[in-house]
Formats: sequence, structure tokens, C-alpha cells
Amino acid sequence: MNWNILDYEEELIAIRRHLHMHPELSFHEDNTKRYIAEYLEALDIEVTRDVGGNGVLGRIKGTAPGPTIAFRADFDALPIQDLKEVPYKSTVPGVMHACGHDAHTAMLLITAKILTDNRDKIAGNIVLIHQHAEELIPGGALSMIQTGALEGVDYVFGTHTASYLPTGTIAFCPGPAYANADRFTIKVQGKGGHGAAPHETHDAIIAASSLISQFQTIVSRSVDPIETAVVTVGEFKAGDAFNVIADHAYLSGTVRTYQDTIKEKVKERMTQLIQAVEVGYQVTIDLQYEDGYPALVNPVKETEWLMERVAAAGFAEEVKLQPASLGGEDFSYFLKERPGTYFYTGVMNEEMNAHYPHHHPKFDIDEKGLLYGIQTFLTIVENINELK
Repeated sequence: MNWNILDYEEELIAIRRHLHMHPELSFHEDNTKRYIAEYLEALDIEVTRDVGGNGVLGRIKGTAPGPTIAFRADFDALPIQDLKEVPYKSTVPGVMHACGHDAHTAMLLITAKILTDNRDKIAGNIVLIHQHAEELIPGGALSMIQTGALEGVDYVFGTHTASYLPTGTIAFCPGPAYANADRFTIKVQGKGGHGAAPHETHDAIIAASSLISQFQTIVSRSVDPIETAVVTVGEFKAGDAFNVIADHAYLSGTVRTYQDTIKEKVKERMTQLIQAVEVGYQVTIDLQYEDGYPALVNPVKETEWLMERVAAAGFAEEVKLQPASLGGEDFSYFLKERPGTYFYTGVMNEEMNAHYPHHHPKFDIDEKGLLYGIQTFLTIVENINELK
């Protein structure tokens, strides 16, 4: 089908830059949700506001029978100072769209406009899921699902911009794509004292140091080497003076896994090692383990189907497989409920200085790359009856 996508490029860029200049943090996206809802309402799309918090839903009815497809875009920003020198840099001190959520939103809004301009080409129905708070646990996906975002939906699809893939690239990752992304905090309580009298103390620093060392054996000696797991201690705080033995220490870190069985094995071993260190060093240790977003697992059938359709359509300069990541992504909740896939839209262009990694203070994108993401959404609409 000819969707005349280039006719919408100027508006696409204008939307993305407006959002980039006015970022809002997770759970505080009041102006952004209003902007999205008003844009969709102006297209005569049925809109539901404040879904599961700040989420926005739009519904487009097609003119022929077919399944109901959901497309999702997140729209929250990050607590990062924008250091780019561009006319559209963030106007909010300490807040910027450093992960491309402004681009995700712009792509989905223009996709909505193209579809409303071509309702006669739509078989089935389209649900537009504009999701808040992806960047901050507990996220917005689960609350939107619990409030009915997927009611009547047969398939769900989403995309993430990729600053490491050249513009024109659409990439796919069948199977595990993002990890269980969990957090832990640990407080070691010992008995402090004078640095010259260690025999009278239960040194929290020594105990915590031993625990960190022991944690390194979890992956190397307790997890099947064919499986994937990471245990990282990122914080270690203890002590206030050079001649005082600390009575407590604080640790925090992250656990990343793809398989729930491996996640549970890691948690079990952490608990066992903590108990051993408590006995060995005469301290008490409190572990707080926070489950993050579940692993995002792309169904193989729908992922390979879309990869084949995009390749056959011929609009992408490259269609490729993308390696899995140990990052976290709450689109995983949607894929736990419905089949679909989460694909990657390349936006890297070194000549435009659009090559910094996600979450970098100079993060930017080649906006032409967004046209390929929109075309992928439209390719799904064109061919979705094949998945019945």
C-alpha cells in the first residue's frame, strides 16, 4: 500500500522536537499526556485518559473484519541534564529525553494520523497505547494492563529507537530480548569500636567485603554456564573516620537473568551466603530484594513473521537480528499477556552527531530513522490477517 509517509515527515519532526523540549519525569507527565490526548482527539479518535495513572489509550476502528492490534509507545523522560547544543534541547533543567521516548511517541502519533487518513485500508481495529513511566519501577505498563488496556486486543507490538543501529535499520530479537531487572539492598550490622582495638568489634566492612567476594561465586559456581546471569554490587558505603571500625555497612546492586528459574537460584544462593557471613563474622544482615520488570521474551512466531514482512516490503535499508540485552523494559508485561514483538528502529547518524548511547546527556537521534519505524507499524496493519 502507498501510505505517502513522506508527506508527514515535517509534522513528525515537529512533534518529536516539541516533546524533546518539554520532557517530564516518570509519574509526572501531566502536560505530555494532555498533549497526546488532545492530538488524538483532534483526529476524531476515541480517547481514554488517565489509564492506570497517566496512560492514554486511543482506538481506531477499521472498515473491514480483522484482529485488534495494539501499538505501544512510552513517553516519560529521565533526570539528566541535556548538554546538546541544538535549538530543540530540553527547556527543563535536569530533565531530558535521553532514551528516545519522545521519538516513540511521535512515531505513534503520526502512525495514528496516517491510519485515520486511510481508514478504508484498515482491517480490524487499532489500539494506541501511550504509556507513562517506563523508566521508573513499578512502571506504567502493568497498571495500564490492570485497567483494561489490552481488553479485546489480539496482538501487541512496540519499538525502541536504537542509537547503535544506523538509520534505515529495523532489527529483531526472537526469544529473550531484555532481562529480569532486579535490585537488592543490604545492610550489614556489626559492632563498631576503636581502630586500635579490632578484637572488641564485629567489623561491618570486613563482613560486607567478604559478602561481595562470595557473591562473585554465584554465577561462576551455582549457575549453569549455558544460562545467563549477572550479580553486580554497585554501592558500598561504610565508615566515617579513619580510626573507627564501622558498625554498619550498606550495599546495593542488581541481578539480571532471563529465566525465572535462574533468578530464583540466584536469590537462594544470596540468602545462603548471607547466612554464612552472619555466622562467620558475628553480624546481622538484612537483605531487601526488589523484583524489577520481568524478562521481555519476544514470541518467535510473530517476531519472525514481522521480520519477513519488513524484508519483503523492501523499505528498510537493512533488516537484521539484534543480540539480546540485559537491560530492563516493561513492555515485557504486554508480551506476557498477548503475542506480538518488540523491534528496534535505527536512528544513528554520526554525521549528525546522533551516535551517543541511550541515557547519555548528549543523546540525540536522526529523525529520518523514525519513518522506518512508522512504516513497520503500517506493514503490520497491511498484513495482520496473516496471523489469524
